[in-house]
Amino acid sequence: MKDYLLELASQQTNSYNKLNVMREYLQAYTIRILFEEGAFRTLAFIGDTALRFVYHLPRYSEDLDFSILKSSDRYSFLTLLNRLKKEFILAGYEIDISYNDQKTVQSAFLKFPKLQLEAGISSFPDQNISIKIEIDTNPPSSAQIQSHIINKYFPLSFTSYDVPSLFAGKIHALLTRKYTKGRDYFDLGWYLSRWKEITPNFTLLINALKQTHYSGNYPAPENWRQILIRTIQKTNWKTVTDDFQNFLENPSELTIFTKNNILKLLKKL
Repeated sequence: MKDYLLELASQQTNSYNKLNVMREYLQAYTIRILFEEGAFRTLAFIGDTALRFVYHLPRYSEDLDFSILKSSDRYSFLTLLNRLKKEFILAGYEIDISYNDQKTVQSAFLKFPKLQLEAGISSFPDQNISIKIEIDTNPPSSAQIQSHIINKYFPLSFTSYDVPSLFAGKIHALLTRKYTKGRDYFDLGWYLSRWKEITPNFTLLINALKQTHYSGNYPAPENWRQILIRTIQKTNWKTVTDDFQNFLENPSELTIFTKNNILKLLKKL
């Protein structure tokens, strides 16, 4: 398994792509292990990496985000992490896992030492490749769920939110994140270009905004585009592009998903 990972990295032309491909392969392997452990009876795959795996979002993503399907569902976070550690070691990897399971959002870092050294990305053996896992154990209600079977390096099966529910999550991030994460804006432009008539799951979006004590106007079918237009207009676009440019599969998309082009997409009826 590790030999194949290093072979994938060797086919890339720069260090950013090497790192992105290696991380994505490790993400896919993590999903495979979670499926085999039965995690998707309890969890739904959400966020940017789900969007990339299922709908081919043309940028790489760093984290694996999940939401518990029902607040009454019981599972052991530690059991999942122990299974991940065991399977990665069996596949030939060195791995260190740190975690926090005391909060509403459980989180863990899977850290893989020496891989960057072996792939020629770094000369420091202690330079890790890391994957962050987050599980929301008290998600807002009204998400809609879909099941998928895909082939991403190898066959994968998992449950995720549907597109309107994923889109609601992205709008919630854009309206409530305490800092500017440029990948949010890239993803917004991609959603609007990929699905011309897209609208978010408004019930889920409003439940999420209430849960995080959002104080602005709530998005609705008649105003959600205008709310996002105002958000984009006051954003420092250099901060946006500096964040997402090293995650693009095709660097030319930096000149496609510009501030003006995303505003044009939002202004279309």
